Amino acid sequence: MPKVKAEKKSRQHQEVKSQGIMFNTGIGQHILKNPLVVNGIIEKAALRPTDVVLEVGPGTGNMTVKLLEKAKKVNVTLNVYCWIFSSYAYLFFYYYSHNYFIYYNSKVVACELDTRLVAELQKRVQCTPMQNKLQILIGDVLKTELPFFDVCVANLPYQISSPFVFKLLLHRPFFRCAVLMFQREFAMRLVAKPGDKLYCRLSINTQLLARVDHLMKVGKNNFRPPPKVESSVVRIEPKNPPPPINFQEWDGLVRIAFVRKNKTLSAAFKSAAVEQLLEKNYRIHCSVHNMEIQQDFNIAQKIESILQESKFSDKRARSMDIDDFMVLLHAFNSAGIHFS
Repeated sequence: MPKVKAEKKSRQHQEVKSQGIMFNTGIGQHILKNPLVVNGIIEKAALRPTDVVLEVGPGTGNMTVKLLEKAKKVNVTLNVYCWIFSSYAYLFFYYYSHNYFIYYNSKVVACELDTRLVAELQKRVQCTPMQNKLQILIGDVLKTELPFFDVCVANLPYQISSPFVFKLLLHRPFFRCAVLMFQREFAMRLVAKPGDKLYCRLSINTQLLARVDHLMKVGKNNFRPPPKVESSVVRIEPKNPPPPINFQEWDGLVRIAFVRKNKTLSAAFKSAAVEQLLEKNYRIHCSVHNMEIQQDFNIAQKIESILQESKFSDKRARSMDIDDFMVLLHAFNSAGIHFS
């Protein structure tokens, strides 16, 4: 009778089995296991002792524990003046120096969707000094109202990368920086410059609101289970104060221009849907401001005249920077044409 070959089980499989957790890659559960990468990310975040840190997708807590270890308390010496009142109606002044210990409780707010991983994270900090510094929010981070935080550190599920970035950038009050793990291609889109192959609407919208830097590449073998794509770490610092611009107006213009970024703007604005939208907005604008619209008004001619006068008719979105789009948006708005 032939021997039945035993199923080969890798060390990785044994680790997962011993933990009793099977990760759901369908919702982006790829746990960062390399401590060198974890330490590198935390170092790039430049945490301060008083920082409140938001971590999205803590998983089993490999990064969370390191973040909590960074939470220190500060000892401050104060000089205190005390007034002592006598029962005999005499006033005495007494001065002394005393040491007061002021505890700046730095903490980590972790947002996790999977309750199994929440339980695992709670086990790791249970009965330790770190327990009181950890706050866990259970739920979808895109549907959760974010608390106040100074720094965001996250190994994100890659499918929520874009909406999460803009949720962060529109969050108030301002945070200092975010150090985030993304799919390599998405990260390169964030930092792409005009003329680059990956330059797109995501690039210009992000760079309008923040300074973005590519920090490091992370190979797929640094995760458990490994994803199918390579990853990168990016640092995002929001511009404070933000540019004085209506973001909905801005995004409406950029959306039209980047639908076909290799086309000239003159061609991009000749779409029937675009002309219909802009004519509707123009008529609303004229109605609100009691402006008369000529009977022979033609939205296509008006758009072309604005592009010609601003010298953007033959420009292409792929080569235009933030300043170019600001000038173009001002030209359209000045002529009464709006995008939202």
